[in-house]
Amino acid sequence: MRKPYVLLLGLFLLALFVAPAPAHAADNGSWSVYPASSEVAARPYFYLSADPGTTIEDKVVVANRTGQPLSFRLYAADAYNTARDGGFAVRTVQEKQRGVGAWAKPAKSRVTVPAHGRVTVPFTLRVPEGAEPGDHPGALVALDERIDRGDGSLALGVQRAVAARVYLRVGGPTLPAIAVEHVHVVHHQPLVPGLGDSTATISYTLHNTGNVTLDPKVELRAEGLFGRTLLDRNLSRVPSELLPGQRVHLAEPWRGAPQLDWGDVTLTASATDTRNSESASFFALPWPAAVVLLVVAVAGVVLVVRARRGRALPSVPVRPSRPAGPTPSRPRSSPSARP
Repeated sequence: MRKPYVLLLGLFLLALFVAPAPAHAADNGSWSVYPASSEVAARPYFYLSADPGTTIEDKVVVANRTGQPLSFRLYAADAYNTARDGGFAVRTVQEKQRGVGAWAKPAKSRVTVPAHGRVTVPFTLRVPEGAEPGDHPGALVALDERIDRGDGSLALGVQRAVAARVYLRVGGPTLPAIAVEHVHVVHHQPLVPGLGDSTATISYTLHNTGNVTLDPKVELRAEGLFGRTLLDRNLSRVPSELLPGQRVHLAEPWRGAPQLDWGDVTLTASATDTRNSESASFFALPWPAAVVLLVVAVAGVVLVVRARRGRALPSVPVRPSRPAGPTPSRPRSSPSARP
């Protein structure tokens, strides 16, 4: 019986992690990808600057840390923030590239690296004339095209990849801008008020509306009735690199949220030369208890209304009917006698 295989083209882009040598090389334990060292020192990533219409030439190194030769697909890709946590990730080879992924071309699209060896591959990055100014993040990716299949009746096929980050800034005016969007508060109340903890989840979206990469800081503040401060803290679950044009959907737990209150939650995001705030109102109410009270109140109102209607109905007296008497007859007129 053939096994049904599910192919997960998951690129484990380990450029998110740091390895000891070379400096900050993207490494997954089997192979690593990093910029070729300059005459001065090793570079952690590619930091490039260019004006529209210019060309940059550089080199990338793919190192094999295993005891057997490895073959890779080498390509350039655009970078983006993952929607959930804002991590740095890059497009797959099948996706359409618009920035660095479309402008950078390695001299070889496939390379074979000997055991415990390394291969240096030149690449050319041509910035088009109409390129927008600002930051254009991307990466050079070494993709192992082999599919690792697991065991069992339902096996998972996985492709692995490692990428060296490319931070390209195109010359021109830069505009740092950040926006907080879609602030929403959801309460989680105990079934019985006072018996259990009350929590809430504050969800929001961070949007880089400018053209440079931001390192945002987010402050959360909640106020209840009469302006009482319920919460005031700086958030730690924020991406350290919010790329231009990217949106990240985040959520912050609020432990010890009020069980009965009415107020506002305000999120303020800031970065170098930019700041923005967005608020949302909340109404904390133990809904199970409120529903029970509402049912009791409605039932009480119905009973009171019925009781009042029963008292307010007046008695109508019945008049006795008159006995029917004989109807008097009119006298008939007789014709007058003639003389």
